[in-house]
Amino acid sequence: MAKARILLVEDSEAQAGITNNALQRSGYEVILASDGISAIKAIVAASPDVVLLDLILPGMSGTEVCRWIKHNNDTKGIPVIMLTALSSVDDKASGIKAGADDYLPKPYNEIELNAKIYAALRTKALQDELRQKNKQLGELLAKMGALAITDPLTGLYNRRQFDAVLEAEWKKSQRYNYPVSCLLLDIDFFKAVNDTYGHKAGDLVLIEIANILKKSIRDVDTVARWGGEEFIAMFPHTDKTQSLIVAQRMLEKVSVHEFEQFPDKCLTASIGLSCSSPSVNTKEQLIEEADKALYEAKRNGRNRIEAH
Repeated sequence: MAKARILLVEDSEAQAGITNNALQRSGYEVILASDGISAIKAIVAASPDVVLLDLILPGMSGTEVCRWIKHNNDTKGIPVIMLTALSSVDDKASGIKAGADDYLPKPYNEIELNAKIYAALRTKALQDELRQKNKQLGELLAKMGALAITDPLTGLYNRRQFDAVLEAEWKKSQRYNYPVSCLLLDIDFFKAVNDTYGHKAGDLVLIEIANILKKSIRDVDTVARWGGEEFIAMFPHTDKTQSLIVAQRMLEKVSVHEFEQFPDKCLTASIGLSCSSPSVNTKEQLIEEADKALYEAKRNGRNRIEAH
């Protein structure tokens, strides 16, 4: 088990020697500093577990050193025990106000010294454990938040999150009068992929398609998995002509892509496209029109785009 590391900041050589010997007898690793600047350098270099800090130091006072420790994100968790021969309440309070965790009046005996350090180390251990648990909780909450809005297979937004993004974008488009386009993409004959190569291969195809779509859009656009082998995308500030260019690019990328699961076989997709207009004036209509156009693309031979 590693020894606890104690930084002793004491300008009196005699007192430093006595305290150092007591600490070493108790099994602590001791680092010595005789002024505030040296103390800060030692804290940065050695990351002590506890700082024993004399209130009165040459140059930079113990209060100033304590304040520096407690205002620095990397060191504020280090317990500070102020050492003082001053007896006034104000002198003792100044260290506590600066952030000191405890104080030990001089002269002190070895039993008092060890008791203070033990309590500081125990509190630090509990605080470290609490910080670690809070960090783990934060990571878990972030992961849960991501799972709530993303499709676990492809990493794209799920249907619920796409609806939320589209809702916000639609409101802005209505307020500032700019077009919004939407497309639905369906992988042609995807059932045959699952039946012939298995669902694992089908899942890998969906992941590759998702990556193709992500690389085909701008940062301001949104793509999501709509369900099964269907994907949906939304393009703000984009009219029908502009979105047709994007849709054609997507179809071409899918058709020439070599899928790892069957490099000798090509896949194609069908796309239905819609754009906001006087007759398409709700986000629900926007999706409905894209869905109708997708149905027409599949009915008319697949591997094509139909636009409403």
